[in-house]
Amino acid sequence: MGFLESTVWKLFQSPPRDPFYEKSPKLLATPSSSTIAKFSLPSTSGSSSSSSSTSSLSSASSFWMSPTPSRWSPKKYLPSSVRNTVSKRQIVVLLCFFLAVVIWMAPPPSSWSRRVVHITVLDAPTNPYQLLRTNSPSKKKHAPDPLRWLEQNSNNKFAVSPSHNLLQSVPVYGQMSTKPRAALISLVRNSELPGLIQSMRQLEYQWNRKYQYPWVFFNDEPFSDEFKAATQNLTSAQCYYEVVPKEHWSLPDWIDEGRFMNSLEYLGAIGVGKGWMISYRHMCRWNSGFFYKHPRLKDFDWYWRVEPDVHFYCDIDYDVFRFMRDNKMKYGFNMNILDDARSFPSLWSRTRSFINAHPELIHPEADLDWLLDAHNSGDYNNCQFFSNFEVGDLNYFRGHANEKYFKWLDRGGGFYYERYGDAPIHTLSVAMFVPKSEIWYFRDIGYQHDINRHCPSQSSHRCSCEPTPIDENFYKLVPLESPQKKPDDTCIRQFLGGPWLKKNAGWSQEGERLFGGDGYHGYELTGLE
Repeated sequence: MGFLESTVWKLFQSPPRDPFYEKSPKLLATPSSSTIAKFSLPSTSGSSSSSSSTSSLSSASSFWMSPTPSRWSPKKYLPSSVRNTVSKRQIVVLLCFFLAVVIWMAPPPSSWSRRVVHITVLDAPTNPYQLLRTNSPSKKKHAPDPLRWLEQNSNNKFAVSPSHNLLQSVPVYGQMSTKPRAALISLVRNSELPGLIQSMRQLEYQWNRKYQYPWVFFNDEPFSDEFKAATQNLTSAQCYYEVVPKEHWSLPDWIDEGRFMNSLEYLGAIGVGKGWMISYRHMCRWNSGFFYKHPRLKDFDWYWRVEPDVHFYCDIDYDVFRFMRDNKMKYGFNMNILDDARSFPSLWSRTRSFINAHPELIHPEADLDWLLDAHNSGDYNNCQFFSNFEVGDLNYFRGHANEKYFKWLDRGGGFYYERYGDAPIHTLSVAMFVPKSEIWYFRDIGYQHDINRHCPSQSSHRCSCEPTPIDENFYKLVPLESPQKKPDDTCIRQFLGGPWLKKNAGWSQEGERLFGGDGYHGYELTGLE
């Protein structure tokens, strides 16, 4: 018999005790007739006095000598048909079991402090997430509504605690109840540990400590014990440490090594960023077409790419992976900026030849117009989703269309004869094979990578950064010596379209440049509203 069961059993079996008995024995003693007579009122006759005394004694005795109340028994609350077939031991066991179930289902004490306190913030925006749509909500009957989803599922609704809460697995009407099969992934070297520690600390604090998604680290060589210990110490989630296969991190056999070495020398001489680094070419190729094929990721459907030495400035109070899955998104970004066109001079011509060879692969709702410069012969305007922050659907990248496009580019040698980057390749891929309604702009997540910083407006109540206009990082990656022509509108505005392209009355790009401006400050909306 367990401790709890035996304690309850003793309570049922022990006789009732009067708590005043030991403390006041004289008070509970039966009063004598002389004492009663002493305090009796005088009567008019002896007989009546005697009768009154006897009556008083009898009533007093009946009060003090009342029978002991019957012992409490749980059986008396059971139906008579059950009362004679269930023992007290069985009742106690059932009560203990019921109590254990209640304790198991109740949230742990550590989560009691997570109460939602509603505070009135003076600068709280009308839309707390500062989300920007590329178009109006779909009129399809069962089309997802991302903004409504955020309204209903924020306040860390799907946050998990260290101990499993049974109620979290209860299905919600209209939503999938299972947790997405997702991971945070990072391609990092042992020497980059200090930078990764910074990135992990901030993302864990702002988001993943509440959602407990696993981390998957990739390296072209085995991770050190120091790296493993330091990173595992930063999270309570599962960590995996993987080595990139040699065939995914080496020069393909169809590449001319002499031509490749000349490319390294040339791009380094003209100042293309990291154009002289062999490992950077391997990295761009792996991020473009191999990361989603790694065996460790075969059990995952979603990924969030995390780089060393980045900053996450804002508290994120919703499950980003659930948001992507429930709203049928394929790709998410938070910066859309220009890249240095000298890195990939043949990328658009190769892409255009792919479109001509495989027109059946282009999605019927694809929108490539925002990537083409009408004032520059309709060529690629070099806009890209800044891919060091990206949330994506692994099954999309594993799909036939994206895989065929990557192989088309890879066989052309652009990763080594030029310096194809994974950012413009991912951008062109999703633009060709995904409707724009399935690409999401995470305006609400504050982020910084090197000189490029993104911070949502009216967010001082949840972000530790100074708000930036949506055009803030438009051409920061393009060196002054680059001769490339910039498009008439910034990349993010071309992607968003609609009111984001409207200019102030009387403003002209040429006029602003005459007075020393860059020609991109005449918009009615700045993104700081």
